Amino acid sequence: MSDPVLPRKPVLFEPDDPAVVEVPPDRENTVDPISGPPSPAIATPSQDGSRFGWGAALFSALGGLAAIAAGIWFARFVSVAFGRDDWIGWAAVTLASIAGFAALVLLLREAAGLWRLQRLDGLRKAADQAVLAPDLAVEADIANRLTRLFAGRPELAWSLSRFRQHQRDVRDAGDLLVLADRELLAPLDVVARRIVMTSCRRVATVTAMSPWALIAFMFVTFESLRMIRNVASVYGGRPGFFGAFRLARVVTGNLIASGGVALTDDLLGQFLGQDVLHRLSRRLGEGAFNGALVARLGTAAIDVARPLPFIVATPVRARDFLVELFRKTKPDGSAAKSKFPA
Repeated sequence: MSDPVLPRKPVLFEPDDPAVVEVPPDRENTVDPISGPPSPAIATPSQDGSRFGWGAALFSALGGLAAIAAGIWFARFVSVAFGRDDWIGWAAVTLASIAGFAALVLLLREAAGLWRLQRLDGLRKAADQAVLAPDLAVEADIANRLTRLFAGRPELAWSLSRFRQHQRDVRDAGDLLVLADRELLAPLDVVARRIVMTSCRRVATVTAMSPWALIAFMFVTFESLRMIRNVASVYGGRPGFFGAFRLARVVTGNLIASGGVALTDDLLGQFLGQDVLHRLSRRLGEGAFNGALVARLGTAAIDVARPLPFIVATPVRARDFLVELFRKTKPDGSAAKSKFPA
């Protein structure tokens, strides 16, 4: 047996003693008196890179076999159907030609919709810069782009004629965008508000009457996409299927960045009151919340799709839709006057 190590006796020394040499501590061998020595690293199964994923290999192999089988079936179908010289072969060729032409048309429409959305985005960015730094030449270019955008629309013929009539009289920087906002975009804001209000009522009604939450969720998603696409079409966007999803992503991003979801709950509390919300049935409360959420989405969609910022036109606010959605009837039974005439 080894001799026990005796504890070292205390020693007195002077701080300025040259015989005292400071030795830096060894960080690797330093033991924390509280937590003790560090525990050795233990390799977990997820960190072990040597294991092979047999489950992933199984599903990958089955997926590859399914893809090969589908390809062989399609190739055999094409060779048999197109190789026939009777009416079956001619019908297959005709249907394939129609499908190819329809796919080409849809592809061109999607490309055109994406180009229109990009044109609206570029116009809005130029208008934002012109509002911050007024320049009559830049405003004239924006006005010409606006007139080309809205040309050929019968509902804007009178507004375009009034705008062109007064455009020649503008001499000061900043007044041309004010004129365009008042004459060209204010009438379109009324149509966009009506579209959003209609979607809010549909969503609130269907959610309150739906027996399953999945049906309500699917309807809210479908109605929101349709509302966003219709709002963009009002301002000249007319996006396709994929363009509508791209626009919905931008609208949702702007809504989240501005805190619109939290604002929806706050507005509901202001207009209905917390006591009233607690007294409402569960379905009616869900309908009210979904209607308010669609109102926020519609407000964000108008702000994104509008080619000009709100300069002199009345800005679109979510609380206006909520007032209209929850407006009360008069004592005689007739409804209050709507802010969104049909």
